Amino acid sequence: MSIPHRLIGSGDHKVLVLHDWFGTSAGWGSFLDYLDGDTFSYAFLDYRGYGNRTDITGSYTLAEIADDTLALADELGWERFSLVGHSMGGKAIQQVLAEAPDRVRKMVGLAPVPAGAYPLDTDGEALFYGAAQDRDKRLAIIDLVTGQRASRVWVDLMVDRSLELSTREAFGGYVKDWVTADLTDRIAGNPVPVKVIVGEHDLALTADVMRGTWLAHYPNADLEEIANSGHYPMHETPVALATSLEMFLRT
Repeated sequence: MSIPHRLIGSGDHKVLVLHDWFGTSAGWGSFLDYLDGDTFSYAFLDYRGYGNRTDITGSYTLAEIADDTLALADELGWERFSLVGHSMGGKAIQQVLAEAPDRVRKMVGLAPVPAGAYPLDTDGEALFYGAAQDRDKRLAIIDLVTGQRASRVWVDLMVDRSLELSTREAFGGYVKDWVTADLTDRIAGNPVPVKVIVGEHDLALTADVMRGTWLAHYPNADLEEIANSGHYPMHETPVALATSLEMFLRT
């Protein structure tokens, strides 16, 4: 079965890109316009129940995302590749690394969920687990992770697109897995070169969180905090993100 995907560029350095809980393969804003397609080939995957795959059902787990990602790499003939993952996608790329460590060239986490279980208190569980069915909860999450500073027009747009472009079943299924799954023992100490990028205004996945997780897990990891951005640098600071990402991938 051919896996729908978005392909940008034709360069020799192959890069698989995994989106966040709210996003799709198309939900990267003007960031896509600033990628170097002569040096890199980027393949953006939709998860089951999202984007061009809303009609594809599944178990909605990180393991399933990893299986589909590796199947897409095989379909494209990419034996080795780098990985980019945003938020939930940041945890998903670590699942890919756990499954196929010898195939991963470099790894970039954008405001990435760490490998371990993601602790939620009672209010947090109500907010995140309730977001599948409740628009207001989705809005509250987007507002939180962007530092409660983004315009209501943009936040509404992000929420409405998530409602339109993902099924509630998939949205609710993935959160249960990325919150509870613990990949730490499978990835800790892996020498793959890693770049972690966070926005200075993200109130959830902060630089301090990254220092205690990603940088503790990967011996060859570096951290960058992008100014004037929250959880969505591909929308908030797209040129800075593209520049930082490709500078790391080129070295």
